[in-house]
Amino acid sequence: MASSCSQALRHHVCKSSRILRIHLQKSWPKEIVIPKKKTWSKEAVLQALASTVKRDPTASDSRFQDDPYLTPKTSSEFKLFSLSQESGRNAAKYFINTYPKYFQKDYAQPHIPCLMPETLEAQIEEASEAALIERIRMRKVKAAVDLYDQLLQAGTSVSLDVTNQLLDLICFCGDHDPTQENVPEQRNEETEDVQDEPQAKKGRASKASGLLKATWKENNNAGRIFALLSEPNTHSYSALIRGMVKYGAYSKAFSTYTDLLNNRLKADVHTFNALIIAAPEVKEKYNEKWELIVDLLKQMAEQKVKPNLLTLNAVLKALRRCGTLGKSQAFPVISEMKALSIETHNHAFPIMLCSAGAPIQGQTDILQEVMNEVSGKSFTAQDPDDAQFFITAMRICLDTKDMEQAYRVHELLGVGENWRLLGNDFQQSIYYARFFSLLCMMENIDVMLKWYRDLVPSVYYPSSNVMRDLLQALDTDNRLDLIPQIWKDIKQLGHANRQNLVEELLTLMAREKHNQEVQESFAECALDIKKIYDTGDRGKVLLSWTAGSLIDLISVLLAAHRRQDAWEMLKLFKTHNRVPSEELLNKFLTCVKEAGEVNQAVELVQISAGFCLPETPKLIQRVQQEFELTEQQRNMLSDLEIQTFNSD
Repeated sequence: MASSCSQALRHHVCKSSRILRIHLQKSWPKEIVIPKKKTWSKEAVLQALASTVKRDPTASDSRFQDDPYLTPKTSSEFKLFSLSQESGRNAAKYFINTYPKYFQKDYAQPHIPCLMPETLEAQIEEASEAALIERIRMRKVKAAVDLYDQLLQAGTSVSLDVTNQLLDLICFCGDHDPTQENVPEQRNEETEDVQDEPQAKKGRASKASGLLKATWKENNNAGRIFALLSEPNTHSYSALIRGMVKYGAYSKAFSTYTDLLNNRLKADVHTFNALIIAAPEVKEKYNEKWELIVDLLKQMAEQKVKPNLLTLNAVLKALRRCGTLGKSQAFPVISEMKALSIETHNHAFPIMLCSAGAPIQGQTDILQEVMNEVSGKSFTAQDPDDAQFFITAMRICLDTKDMEQAYRVHELLGVGENWRLLGNDFQQSIYYARFFSLLCMMENIDVMLKWYRDLVPSVYYPSSNVMRDLLQALDTDNRLDLIPQIWKDIKQLGHANRQNLVEELLTLMAREKHNQEVQESFAECALDIKKIYDTGDRGKVLLSWTAGSLIDLISVLLAAHRRQDAWEMLKLFKTHNRVPSEELLNKFLTCVKEAGEVNQAVELVQISAGFCLPETPKLIQRVQQEFELTEQQRNMLSDLEIQTFNSD
C-alpha cells in the first residue's frame, strides 16, 4: 500500500514538472538580449552617497562647515562670511594666474580645470590666423581686432569662418574687453527687508550702472569688419543682428535683417530669436507688437527654420511687453510649441506670472495652470531669468494668501535639483521671506514653528520684518508664552538693535497678564532687553528709550512682582526726558500698596509732581486714603497738593 502511494506521488510530481517546464519554455524569449554596458561618471559614487542623506536643519550652510570658527550665527555674519569667502577665492585666483609656474602640478583626481592657472597671455606672437583664433578664444577683444587689422594691412586674407568668430566675440562683449565676473554683491540691512522683485528695488549704484550701460555705436568695430566682408553669410548677419539687439539698436537690427533678405539669404533660428525680443521695442501699440511677433514666426515657417526652446523664451519675453494681450497669448504659444515637439521649460512660467497688468485672480488662475504643468518635474537652469520662477510664484501665493499653492511651490523646490533655480543668496532670502510671511498669516503657530525650526538658520536667516510677522502670529494664536524663546533667536539673528521689533515685543508682553511662571519668564526677558538698551548689541547702534518702551518694560516687571527692578527703571524717565503715563503710576502705586512701602508711595507722588502730571492730585488722594502716613508725610503731601493746585 505504501509503495503504491509513493509511486503515485512521484508520477504526480513528474507530470507537474513537465507542465511547468512547458509553460516556462513558452514564456521565455527566443533570444536573450544582453544589456549594453553602462558607463558611470567619476562622480557617480559621490552622487549616490549624497542621495542617501538629507539636510541637517541644525547645521549651517555647507559652505561654512569647513571652519567652525567661521560658522555664521546672524544674518549679518552670513553676508560677511560669504563676502569673505568669495574674496578669498578671488585672491587665490589672482595668485594662481599671476604666478602660474608655481601651480603647474595637478593633484586633483578627476581633473578640476578651475583650480589650474588660466592662460592669460597669448602664446603665438607672430601675426597669423592661428594667433587671431587664440585671442578670440581668450576673449581679448581689443587684441583680436588689432591683429585682424594687421593681417589685412599685411595683405593676409582671413577666412570667413574666423571672421565670423571675431564678429561673435565683438557683438557679444560690446566692442570692449569683458569685465571681471563673479564679483560678490554687498547688500545692507535695509535691502534685506525688501520683499519685492529684486529688479524692482534698485539702489543708486544700480541706477548709475544702468546709465553707463553699453550701447551700440555707429561705425563700431563690428560694423566696420562686417562692411569689409565681400560675401557675408547668414552667420555674419546673425552675429551683427544679435549684437544690435543686445545693445539696444532695435530698428537697425530690423534694417540689417532686411538687407539679409535682399541678399537672398535665410536667417537662422538665433537671428529670429533676437528679432522677436526686439519686436516690442519698435512698435507702440500692444496689438502691433503682437502682429510683428506673429509675422516673424510666419517668416520662420516660410524659411523652414525650426523654432527651439530659446524661441519660446523669446516670444514669452516679448509678450511681457504686450500688456494683457500678452497674458492671453502665453498658453496658446506654449501649446503651439508643444505641437512642434518643443518641451516647455520652467523659464516660460515666470514670464507668464509676471504679465503686466494681470489682476490677482488672473495671476491665481495662471499659477494654478502652471503648477499643474510642472508639478513633480525637475528642471535645469537654461536662462538667466529662470531664478525668477520660485520667487514670483511665492509672491503670487502671498498676494492671494493661497497656502495650498505655496506648499505646492515649495514641494516643487525639493524635486531633483530645482533648488538651484532659487538664484543667489538675496533671491533665496526673498523667497523664504514670502513663504514665512504667508505661514505666519495662514497657518497655526505649531505648523509655523515646525517650518521655522526646520529652515532657520540652516538655509535662511529671517529679516526683522519676518520676525515681526512671527510675533504677530504668536499673538493671533494666543501663544505669547513663547516670546522669551523667540527673543533668544532675535538676539542670535542680530536683530536685537531693531527699535520697532523690540518695542513690538515689549508691547505684547505688557498687554495682558499671564500666570506667574510666564510672567517670570517675561521679566527675565525684559531685563535682558534693558541690557541691550544700556550696552548695545556687540558694538551696534544703541537703542533709544521711548516713553512707550519704558512703560511696557516697567509693566512687565510689576506683573512679575519685580517691584525693586521696576523702581530702578522708573528713574529712567527723568534721565531720558520721558513722561510716564497715569495708568503706569496707578499700577505702580497698587504694587507699592501690596508691599506696604509707605515711603515709596510718597516718592512716587513726588515723581508725578516733578513731571507736573495732571493726575498728581488723584495720586495724592489715593496715598492719603490707602496708606498709614506719618505727620511729616501728610504735611509733605499737602504741600505737593497746594503746589499742584497753584500751578494749574
